[in-house]
Amino acid sequence: MQPSPEQSPQHAYPDHWEADVVLRDGGTARIRPITTDDAERLVSFYEQVSDESKYYRFFAPYPRLSAKDVHRFTHHDYVDRVGLAVTVGGEFIATVRYDRIDATGRPASAPADEAEVAFLVQDAHQGRGVASTLLEHIAAVARERGIRRFAAEVLPANTKMIKVFRDAGYTQQRSFEDGSVHLTLDLEPTAESLAVQRAREQRAEAKSVQRLLAPGSVAVIGVGRTPGGVGRTVLRNLLGAGFTGRVHAVNSALSAGQDTIDGVPAHRSLGEIGEAVDLAVVAVPADRVPEAVADCGEHGVQGLVVLSAGYAEWGAEGRERQRELVRQARSYGMRIIGPNAFGVINNSEAVRLNASLAPDRPASGRIGLFTQSGAIGIALLSGLYRRGAGLSTFISAGNRADISGNDFLQYWYEDPDTDVALLYLESLGNPRKFTRLARRTAAVKPVVVVKGARHSGSTPPGHAVPVSRIPDSTVSALMRQAGVIRVDTVTEMVDAGLLLADQPLPAGGRVAILGNSESLGLLTYDVCLAEGLRPRPPIDLTTSATPQDFRDALSAALADGACDAVIVTAIPWVGENGEAESGDGEVLATALHAAAAAGPAKPVAVVHVEIGGLAEALSAATSTVAQQRPATQPFAAAQDGPTEPSAPAPGTDGPEGVRHGGRIPAYPAAERAVRALAEAVRYAQWRRQAAVPGKVPDFLDDTIDPQGAAARIDALLGEDPDPRGRPLGHDEARELLACYGITVRPTLAAPGPEEAVAAAARLGYPVALKTTAPHLRHRADLGGVRLDLDSEAALRRAYGDLTDLLGKPTELRPVVQAMAPRGVDTVVRATIDPAAGAVLSFGLAGAPSELLGDTAHRLVPATDRDAAELIRSIRAAPVLFGWRGAAPVDTAALEELLLRVSRLVDDHPEVVSVALEPVVVAPQGLSVLGAGVRLSPPPARNDLGPRSLSNY
Repeated sequence: MQPSPEQSPQHAYPDHWEADVVLRDGGTARIRPITTDDAERLVSFYEQVSDESKYYRFFAPYPRLSAKDVHRFTHHDYVDRVGLAVTVGGEFIATVRYDRIDATGRPASAPADEAEVAFLVQDAHQGRGVASTLLEHIAAVARERGIRRFAAEVLPANTKMIKVFRDAGYTQQRSFEDGSVHLTLDLEPTAESLAVQRAREQRAEAKSVQRLLAPGSVAVIGVGRTPGGVGRTVLRNLLGAGFTGRVHAVNSALSAGQDTIDGVPAHRSLGEIGEAVDLAVVAVPADRVPEAVADCGEHGVQGLVVLSAGYAEWGAEGRERQRELVRQARSYGMRIIGPNAFGVINNSEAVRLNASLAPDRPASGRIGLFTQSGAIGIALLSGLYRRGAGLSTFISAGNRADISGNDFLQYWYEDPDTDVALLYLESLGNPRKFTRLARRTAAVKPVVVVKGARHSGSTPPGHAVPVSRIPDSTVSALMRQAGVIRVDTVTEMVDAGLLLADQPLPAGGRVAILGNSESLGLLTYDVCLAEGLRPRPPIDLTTSATPQDFRDALSAALADGACDAVIVTAIPWVGENGEAESGDGEVLATALHAAAAAGPAKPVAVVHVEIGGLAEALSAATSTVAQQRPATQPFAAAQDGPTEPSAPAPGTDGPEGVRHGGRIPAYPAAERAVRALAEAVRYAQWRRQAAVPGKVPDFLDDTIDPQGAAARIDALLGEDPDPRGRPLGHDEARELLACYGITVRPTLAAPGPEEAVAAAARLGYPVALKTTAPHLRHRADLGGVRLDLDSEAALRRAYGDLTDLLGKPTELRPVVQAMAPRGVDTVVRATIDPAAGAVLSFGLAGAPSELLGDTAHRLVPATDRDAAELIRSIRAAPVLFGWRGAAPVDTAALEELLLRVSRLVDDHPEVVSVALEPVVVAPQGLSVLGAGVRLSPPPARNDLGPRSLSNY
């Protein structure tokens, strides 16, 4: 909302302070700066505030605002005086204001760094988390304007406001003065304030999803008067699923006498329904959607599923239509699934919602499925149905203009009905947040992701996403660091999801293989080795093996303490008459179920070839409830016989000790079964490690100077920094890196042989002579580097050879550097990727990383565990640890360097690129021989900022 011309011209309207937010109850609101055009809104808002709330705000009866008050509360300079409003439907529901003050409490300007703050929330909206959200945003604004502390005077009886300040997590001081509570808040974010903020974000966004998935009533807008059409299909599916709430059909063209459709009350508008509607499914043409959304908003609908097409997937005009749809819905406090969505399904017996185009509600199960593609959603539903898998929830979000996979990760994190989250994603609207949420969710339940549109230029229409500069292999590595199981195809996603949902997590990679085909067993053995598992020699039961033989062999394998998982291979067996029997797979399934139920809880998978009915029988549940071992004994033996356990609680070990209903996943190929098991093994290992998270060593705090680095960065960027950023010179980079304990060996320019000799005298022999021309930099193979020059004569000779061979000194830009101890040349980099965030990378210098792509990556901030894993995860890592009899290098020094670079980039978002090359790691210590640093103005907001939804 732009200010009118009479707004103070001193400071432009800060539109980047505008934000859509999700409140505690799952509804949305908009936060924006107050302008001079808001006088009437402010007066109307104040009239709806109770006398008690007015008293708490002004410490005296204050029935109405004077003209002077209205002017003061709507005229701000956006620096020393700032006001923000929370709006729903365009009207104020809350305000907050700060005024910069000096040490005596009088109005002041910079450099004064304290401000007095005051809130006012309409009584009808108290308890929705409005004030706590406003505090996050006004604090971010204040920090941007150089304010470091808030002061507030609160009456002792105003316990709600005192609680808002107390629970925010900021460092604070309280005192009682002159009958009021005086609060001072340090606005520097703390670990506690960030944790509070993210916990509130999780609860609010999970609640907003719950309102969509568990409505008490649903209205389908656009139900045709005759059979057929999208709206009529959704209505039929709602009824067919047995939705437990109330259903209404809405069609503005209904005739006067038509009051039911398919036995459901029919209305021309929501206003005719006469009761609250929680969820509206919109199935009208795109040009009629705004009218439908307005009708929903005016009658208190909480959420929308927009099936209508004709939005961003149709080009520029559609993109603008999509932006307006989101703006309109959020202005009424509603969230949207879609547009161009396939719909949502919730299999909870308390809801039984099928608000989608899927004709059949899938079986109830423990898998949550999110997809951005309707076609992929149909295929996944069909595949899961064929394999007997059940779902807790299904969402096909289409263009995901509002609700995205991030929101459903927030919901599934504590959903007791979901043990495994499967996501098909074509784009990541907020990748940093996705990685954060996925890491937290993966710590309690598996998250399996297929990423479509992985290659440059293939982002699907309708998805506004940041463009990544890093390769897809790097994205995959970063997802795995966060505990995400990244697979390549939807088939692999289903394969992994079935095993993770129905089987306990393995304690390790030791695999027993048994079956009635030696060849199939050997094939499985080979695939296990290729996937990094540790298979035991296959047990051949021979083709004459009976189901009882399978049962006995599986029982023995599960009881073996040296076995972590079992793969059963089965082909049609030979009967007494010598003929192959493939018919009764149910008999074999019963035998395997019995062995698995009686033995220790270890994962079991079956590879079968042409055995009729086996897969179906194995997928059939032998119980209707989840069977779970105590979370404190993740790999202990399960009790024999059937039990009657309770469903897993949120935050417990989830599927780690669960075999749901006795289902055993079956696969038609050994490769698919082994790959799914290998993903489970890697995930279980990650989860055990994540239980004891890494940390940043305390010694870094004593050897870095963040304030000094910040001062240098401010000076280097200047008052009006170039938004494109600037690379630092050699000396500038050395000085900045030194603030974080990173020493770069000095390099002296040598434009001529005399300057080279002088430089060597200053540095001390032996020295290295190098070219720094871009086409020759770090290219020893082209002769641009001469090492171990131990005398003036050797240096002069090398200088002459260099210029004779490669060109003039002005082209080569020679430099002289003191020789470093011999070791392994490595490369350490950190970059800010617009899609993935801050990424720390490591590899060996030269061909291994440049030609073969042998580079490892971790997200920033990196912990000690991340640093250790980083240097050990490249394929050439043995070179660092004494390969072929060489002396091992100082990996501890290398890990410390990685942590220092990570801390620098994490502390200062202006540092958008660091490249240390080469870093020579010797048996004792290391030497950084070259460094490049690039600075750029930081983004206005990031994932550490106040809670907000994506802007459109």
